[in-house]
Amino acid sequence: MDRIFTKVAGWSAHIMGHPLAFIISTLLVLIWAASGPLMGYSNTWQLLINTATTVLTFLAVFLIQNSQNRDGAAMQAKLDEILRALDKARAEFVGIEHLTDAQIAEIRKALERDIRNENGKDCTAGPTVERLLARY
Repeated sequence: MDRIFTKVAGWSAHIMGHPLAFIISTLLVLIWAASGPLMGYSNTWQLLINTATTVLTFLAVFLIQNSQNRDGAAMQAKLDEILRALDKARAEFVGIEHLTDAQIAEIRKALERDIRNENGKDCTAGPTVERLLARY
């Protein structure tokens, strides 16, 4: 089931991201708008576009989220492999994507502080990256 959904989600994301999909969607909306006078701007006419866009948007959210989750996981695996392969890299960084937003922001601030300190600029007494990584 996962393999089929992955193929469908990947194919759908590719098709939805294609310029021709945008052009076709725009043309369909223009045709719908032009048909308003012929249908007397009825409730059925309005319901048609509302239902179509709601259903398509609802389904597209799941497909796009699946594609983004898969891309994000693949990117993390690639970055983890780079960290593993580099001699000076800190292995403690592997898996930090599972920390909270606040924890990641704290590590990022400590990294930025370390970089400024290496360049001989302002020195603060904030927690070091090593201490933060050991804590989490």
